Order: sequence, then structure tokens, then C-alpha cells
Amino acid sequence: MMINLVMFGLLASGLLAWYVETKKADSARFYSLISLMVFATIFIVYISTSALNFSTLTLMVNASWISTFNIHYALALDHLSIMLVILTFFLALIAVLISWREITHRKGFYYFNLMATITGIIGVFTAIDMFLFFFFWEVMLLPMTALIAIWGHENRHFAAIKFFIFTQVSSLLMLIAIVVMAFVHQQQTGELSFYYQDWLELKLPTDLAYCLMLGFFIAFAVKLPSFPVHSWLPDAHTQAPTAGSVLLAGILLKTGAYGLIRFVIHLFPQASIEFAPIAAMLGLISILYGAKMAFAQTDFKRLVAYSSISHMGFVMLALFSFNENAYNGAIVTVLAHGLSSAALFALAGMVYARIHSRDLADMGGFWRSAPIMGGFALAFSAAAFGLPGLTNFIGEFLSLVGSYQAFPVITVLAALGIIGSAVYGMVLFQTSFQGPVKCSLIDLTIRELLIATSLFLGLLVFGLYPELILQYSFKGVS
Repeated sequence: MMINLVMFGLLASGLLAWYVETKKADSARFYSLISLMVFATIFIVYISTSALNFSTLTLMVNASWISTFNIHYALALDHLSIMLVILTFFLALIAVLISWREITHRKGFYYFNLMATITGIIGVFTAIDMFLFFFFWEVMLLPMTALIAIWGHENRHFAAIKFFIFTQVSSLLMLIAIVVMAFVHQQQTGELSFYYQDWLELKLPTDLAYCLMLGFFIAFAVKLPSFPVHSWLPDAHTQAPTAGSVLLAGILLKTGAYGLIRFVIHLFPQASIEFAPIAAMLGLISILYGAKMAFAQTDFKRLVAYSSISHMGFVMLALFSFNENAYNGAIVTVLAHGLSSAALFALAGMVYARIHSRDLADMGGFWRSAPIMGGFALAFSAAAFGLPGLTNFIGEFLSLVGSYQAFPVITVLAALGIIGSAVYGMVLFQTSFQGPVKCSLIDLTIRELLIATSLFLGLLVFGLYPELILQYSFKGVS
């Protein structure tokens, strides 16, 4: 019942944080931080000391939920989901710390929505009943929309509505595919089932499998996001509060990658192989288009948002190359991007808190007054464009090496995206921290230094010791 304790504990903690804020000002942030630390520790200690083998999906909870339709409350863990849940906890702690001074109104309700989003994300990474998976997919959508709409910047309502519409429409396609799969199971076995493991045994007609695969693919491609269903991302990132951007880039985008790995590729292997050239081309376009658009931006957060589209293009290309090196590269890239994008958005929030602007034209010469912040800005920019020794390099290197075996021309062109990331990364750093001094900054506080150091250490440790991730021998569909 450990996973239940963690999930329901987080949601209950969010409700309690909302309540205690009405009794004592500024108590919600302390309560949320402590709750996340406690439940993260419980999860990690349990996983570390458990005798269970997580190399394959291990059922943790299985209870009847809606018996009429044979829907179960079923949760499972394997190495992939464990890694993503730990990443979720880590970035959730970063989100609370980055919100410490930024959120000044309706604080209790803010931290409730933050904790509800985390609960929904963990549910997505652990649910193996597909109706339950869809339920958690919606659970994480609603509070994230609230975070953008209530605590975002000047055009927050437009960004929140756009984010909600894109995600909701694509989710409906996935819901249709889920229902059809359940009825196909009933036709073949005589029993309605939404259980993921049951679906793996189904024999689907080629045309039906292709259509159902597209239903799932579109939903996950929107969340990844991939060209051409990406346009919600720059607006959502730009207008979200800093913590919202950290969660969006660091974790919510990873639910799209997780869905492609867990459901699209494994439930529909033959249809995925047939669709692979199209997916690889979409990945290539995302890489080059995202890099080009990032270079064209003058808004700090918008630049980082477009860079996320480019980096997630490597994940799309690698996953549909059906090669072990590429698959491992995609996994490492997911983790690396979670850390590096969260770091850049956190940095953007720190700068905004000081000058109340995201426009690069208002920045310049920050290194003189804030050299520690400048050092971290250089390190995070270097991580984003794949500096050897940091995690992004390992992910993109493995992705390209593996993808070349399946799509040599596309992979050569995709490698240009690394050059593009170096260009816009250096433009971002030089425009904000080098050149003429536009204004002076107060350097990092102890809290901000803790945030930046934690994120950099994550990038450095996994960059120097990638076996900490790769030792679990992730396998794709061959």
C-alpha cells in the first residue's frame, strides 16, 4: 500500500496546506515542502529496500473500482516509472522552493493545485488500468490549468485556455481508442477489460491497430509536444508562474514520452514500425523548427520553451528508430531535459523577480553584479546544447548513434539541431550576462543557490555516471 500512501498523502497534504494557510499566513509553503520531503523519502526507501524485481512491471495495487465495466484501481512500477516518479518528486521540491517568494496571493489554493498536479502525474506514471490512466491524465490537467490561469503573467487566461483545449481535444481521441480497445478485448475473450497487461495479448487487425495507435499517438504527441501540435507550449510556458514552467517542462512533457514508450510502441508494435518514418520526420522537423524558433525569440522563457520542442524531437526520433542505443538515449534525454529545462526556467524566474521583465533587450552585463548566477546560467546553457560531461550530451549522443542505423539521412540532418542549440544557448547567455550593463542584479540567495546547485549536480552526476540510469537495461520493441 506504499504507493497509495504516497499518492493520497500528497493530495491530503495539499488540502491541509490550503486549510492551514487560512489559520496562519505562509504556513502552506512549509507544509507542502515538508510533505513532499516525507513522501519522497518513503518512496525511495521502500524502492531501495524492496525485494521486488522492477525490471518488468510489478503490480503494486489491484482493487475493483467500477465493477460494472471491470475497471480496476491498478497501479504498477518498473524501472522506467520509478525513475520518472523520483524525477517528479525532485522537481516538485524545486517548484515549491522557487515559489517561496513569487506567490503572494491565494497561497493555500496555489499549493493545493501544485500538490494535486503532482498526484496526477504520479498516477499517470503508475496506472496500468487504462481507464484509471485516463482519469489521472485528466487530474493533472485541471490543476495545472488553474496554476497558469490564476498565478500566471499578463496573458495567462489565453494561455490556460489554449493549453486546456489542446490537451482536452487530444485526450478525447485517446479516450475513444481506450474504449474501442476494451470492446475489442470483449469480442476476443468475452470479457470487457481496461487492463494494460490484458491488452498486450490482443490480436488486432492491421487497419484497426493503426487507427488506434494514432489515437494514442496524437494525445502523447500533443503533450510531448511535437510539431505540428506544439503551439500551446510557448504560450503556456511564457505565461505560467515559474513553478508551473518547471513542472510543465520538467515533468508534464515527460508524460507524453512515457505514453509513447509504454502504450504506443508496446501495444501497437507493428503499427508503430509502419508509422516510424512519419514519426521520425516529425521528430526531425521538431528539432530544426524548435531550434530556429528559439533563436528568433526575445523573451527569455519563450526561448527556453521552443528549445524544449527541439529537444523532445530527439526523443521522438530515437523512440521510433527501434534500436536499443536510441531507446536508451531517449530515456537519458528525458531525464536530462527534465533537469536542464527546469534549471533554465528557474533561472528565468530568478531574473524576472529582480527586473520584472523577461525581455532579453532589458538584460545585459548581469555577470558583473551576479557572477554566481552567471556561472550557473553558463552551465545550464551548456547543458542544454549538450556539453560533454553533462547528461544532455549522453542522451543526444546515444539517440543519434542509434537513430543513424534506422534513418541515416534524417539523423544527419537532426544533428544540425545540436549546432542550433549551441547558437541559441550562447545568444541567451551573452545577451543576458555579457555585454553592456543594463542594470545590476542581487546575486543568488541561499534558497536560490540550493535550487541551482541541486539541478546542476543532477546534470553533472548523471553526465559523468550515465550507468546510474543505463544499468537498468531499458528495452524497446525490436
